[in-house]
Amino acid sequence: MAHSLTRLSLKQLTLIAAIDDTKSLKRAAETIGMSQPRATKALQEAEGILGAKLFDRSNRGLTPTPEGDCAIRNSKTVLAQLSTMAHELQGLSSGAGTKLRIGTIMGAVPYVTKILRQQIQRYPNMSIEVHEDTSAELLRMLDQGGLDLVVGRHHISPTPTKYNAVSFHDEILKVVANPRHRLADRSQIELAELQGARWVVYTEGMPMRLSLEQEFKLAGLPFPANLSETRSALTTLSLIQNDQDTVALLSGDVADLFAGFGIVTTLPLILRSKSDPYEVITNPTVHLSKHAQLFAAELTAGASGS
Repeated sequence: MAHSLTRLSLKQLTLIAAIDDTKSLKRAAETIGMSQPRATKALQEAEGILGAKLFDRSNRGLTPTPEGDCAIRNSKTVLAQLSTMAHELQGLSSGAGTKLRIGTIMGAVPYVTKILRQQIQRYPNMSIEVHEDTSAELLRMLDQGGLDLVVGRHHISPTPTKYNAVSFHDEILKVVANPRHRLADRSQIELAELQGARWVVYTEGMPMRLSLEQEFKLAGLPFPANLSETRSALTTLSLIQNDQDTVALLSGDVADLFAGFGIVTTLPLILRSKSDPYEVITNPTVHLSKHAQLFAAELTAGASGS
């Protein structure tokens, strides 16, 4: 099988990825500039080489089989790696340097930007691409070769053992509000005093949301029904700015950053739940560039004692 895989062409890999994106052989062929008959033949040849059917036809178009999911994931990884190589070669030829692609969850942003600032000072010609999202989405991008590494949590993946993960900082959670919030001047408050507030929270099932649900459970209180759900830090800030009674649960590092700018205030509420630590997550099957290796080493070394 390994030897036969070398017969797969770049065009076939591109077609497999395009079918996944468009759910249609016709649209996939148009996307990559191939005639539909040629696309049909290319897909049949790819299935022959792989020895498996890759797509089933349904009312929703072409749906990948389990073998198709495998082929799609690895095709996109190969294409992303080739794109990265082309970008780096172009950068080297123009003197612009290489690109570092980092994925990070919101809470780890202060740490990520601190290390990136150090690397920019050391390598001013290096390009940087930063994606902020949930760990689940970032790991998907890592699987497809769209990121060099992820700063998040690998255990949320259904297959966590396929990653290398190094913990570097425990996350402490804090509740923030508008600086004019009615409880902002208190020295200490209880969770029950915020039970009727509108909470800005992550979507259901996310680690920070689960931590807040645990806090209400430990306090013997029902979880609030009037929620504003978002993954966006900017949306969270905007909601807090526009309503003095709105509160949000944030990573302590992000809360301190925003509070330092006077955008929010941290409410004096002691939380008992503790989140899992931040991790630097990499794909062991992909060779890391020098800049990615340096970033990972400096992040884990610089924050481990914080």
